[in-house]
Amino acid sequence: MNKRKKFGQHFLTSTSIAKFIVNESKITKNDLVYEIGTGKGVLVPLLCKYAKHVITTEIDKKLCDDAVRNFSKLPNLTINKGDGFKNEPEFDIFVSNLPYSKSRIAIQWLLQKKFSLAMIMVQRDFAEKLLTNSMKERRAISVLSQYGFDMKIVKKVKNTNFSPQPKVDSVVLKITRNQIVTKELIETINKLFSYRRKTIQNIVKNFGITIKSDSRLEDMNNNEIIKLAKKISSV
Repeated sequence: MNKRKKFGQHFLTSTSIAKFIVNESKITKNDLVYEIGTGKGVLVPLLCKYAKHVITTEIDKKLCDDAVRNFSKLPNLTINKGDGFKNEPEFDIFVSNLPYSKSRIAIQWLLQKKFSLAMIMVQRDFAEKLLTNSMKERRAISVLSQYGFDMKIVKKVKNTNFSPQPKVDSVVLKITRNQIVTKELIETINKLFSYRRKTIQNIVKNFGITIKSDSRLEDMNNNEIIKLAKKISSV
């Protein structure tokens, strides 16, 4: 299998969009910036221009080696090879052109982190799922992200701005943190939604508690779901 396909990589080729992402991030010389997915490095020199320090992580060995060769002279840059979600650097601003297959993982990882701003490129349909107000269309990741973040689509990006060209369009999502969400709460809400077709009364039996209710998750608002998940987590 081609490595690009294995990692689900679609490289941003537009320097104007890269500049928009960096400008919208409002990076200062006091900021530590973390990037997952160095790719071909379209964001790297722009991030380094404004940040105190930039850490960029790339899982693909060839791309990582290319980044070292092309950008190693930048004094405020650290280039790491590996899975960026397994690293634990402190950062103020998170920037990433995420592989579509990693979007959900990235959101759940970011929910557990302390940061001031995140700018991420995701598939348009995934962003709409995060932001949906429809109780029927809503999923666990929708409830979690709306609880932990303030989110806004700040730019729509056509698929022609990537290589190889994906079949779908993307968006730049601007995220600020409301509160840190624990791993336990994330796991509980994911499990709740795995039973979403059942009544609350039947769902909570799986967690060893009793609640008399014929309602379903789609009848509850986000706050009610969070409250239920916290109750389950405290048992």
